[in-house]
Amino acid sequence: MSEQTPASGHLVDGPADPEHDPKASYALEPDYVASLTNRVVSTTGRTVAVSSPLNGQPLANIPQSSADDVAEAFARARRAQAAWARTSLDDRAAMLLRFHDLVLDRQDEIIDLIVLESGKARKHAFDEPLHIALTARYYGRTAHQHLDSERKMGVVPGLTRVEVNRVPKGVVGIISPWNYPFSMAMCDGLPALLAGNTVVTKPDAQTMLAALLGAQLLAEAGFPEGVWNVVAGLGPDVGPPMIDRSDYICFTGSTATGRIIAKQCADRLIGASLELGGKNPILILRDAGIEKAAEGAVRASFSNAGQLCISTERMFVADQIYDRFVERFVARTQAMSLGASMEWGVDMGSLISQAQLDTVAAHVDDAVAKGARVLAGGRARPDLGPYFYEPTILEGVTPDMTCFGNETFGPVVSLYRFHDEADAIERANAGDYGLNASIYTQDGDRGRAIARQIKCGSVNINEAFGATMASIDAPMGGMRQSGMGRRQGSEGIHRYTESQAVATQRGVRFSPMFGMSDEGYAKVMTAQLKIMKKLGRA
Repeated sequence: MSEQTPASGHLVDGPADPEHDPKASYALEPDYVASLTNRVVSTTGRTVAVSSPLNGQPLANIPQSSADDVAEAFARARRAQAAWARTSLDDRAAMLLRFHDLVLDRQDEIIDLIVLESGKARKHAFDEPLHIALTARYYGRTAHQHLDSERKMGVVPGLTRVEVNRVPKGVVGIISPWNYPFSMAMCDGLPALLAGNTVVTKPDAQTMLAALLGAQLLAEAGFPEGVWNVVAGLGPDVGPPMIDRSDYICFTGSTATGRIIAKQCADRLIGASLELGGKNPILILRDAGIEKAAEGAVRASFSNAGQLCISTERMFVADQIYDRFVERFVARTQAMSLGASMEWGVDMGSLISQAQLDTVAAHVDDAVAKGARVLAGGRARPDLGPYFYEPTILEGVTPDMTCFGNETFGPVVSLYRFHDEADAIERANAGDYGLNASIYTQDGDRGRAIARQIKCGSVNINEAFGATMASIDAPMGGMRQSGMGRRQGSEGIHRYTESQAVATQRGVRFSPMFGMSDEGYAKVMTAQLKIMKKLGRA
């Protein structure tokens, strides 16, 4: 496994000198940071210092929001929403398309912030502006398809006209995670804006800057003041007052927190979409191309150091190709380059924090202590950065081990043999999660048939996760304990609207006419119903 030296260079003992100690100076210009953090609605005077997981270098002091600040953010959003909803759909779509252009033009700036805040490899940071550009373009181009009033079949042909309108919910609250700080902070809010809602968002405390840059780019694209508002703070402090004031909540994070949010939303009778945890399986069938499957398995397991909701943690491989596949998978994993670098050319970066490193190490240590075998990785790499852990492949993982059924959310994958595909499907469906799955086979029809038996919200055939994630016209979300609701596609924008049926009746009324008795009216209506059925009408 090849490594790159930490971005800070060689560290030596001595005074806090920026030449030798990255912690002695800020990674970003103070004026630039202030232009971003000034967007946080905050009057507390309190700030929280954040530093880069790459090397501990300070990044910013993030203003913190109080419950009163949350109330003010929602007041601003409420004031802006009525005028925003009256803005023409074409104008809203045009702003999204301008935002698309800004994201692509400013991608280097976006990627730099993502790498500094999250510690991920640059190639994985690129996925975030890519995903947001795809999302903005898709909704900008399909606005009328999703939001125009739609004619429906009236009860009396020719005399009953029915239309369904899409009415914005109002103010949408978005609570986004740290693992994809730009993409997850923006992707759910873009369709909410297009549908005529305004947004109050709380990005994760560890990765505020990339989310604030997204807010700045929205303003530069022409979105008016008040339609996108940002608050900052810990979830337990800021989350409940957000839920108390939202008309809809969108949350991405752990299943445990998702349950709490779902209960709070239920108490207020507001809707919510929740993308939660996963223990995602990949099935390598006996006819899979070995090299293609091994390449995909590396991306499926170790993209963003495994800190991806849809990454693979369980790998089921057909007996017939198990040994050959494992040889290539291990070789590709051991050839990965690790490093704390802002540059291209690194295959895997850092974990986000000490807590995440502790979880990964605990899962691997527990498995090894109980008899699992380490085929690759299996150790922390403090020589590269404070939170680095090698991409790790385990064999012989059993149900008594913590990592068997619990989400690790790190660069750890467990291998399992199977002989019978029905058994592999059953094992893939075991547990409570159901977010993402992958199937590798040279028979597309067979792969799609198996996909229909997998209890996951998205299934990729001959791809790790990118095919479904980047296909914005298709819905994305989890089954079972992996969440409720969907982002992307029509479901991803309709969740932010109320369906309103408007029917215009002419010619006849739904009561006796022309001196007809109630009984006579009932007989006429019954006869009409029978005629309609014979004519094939729904």
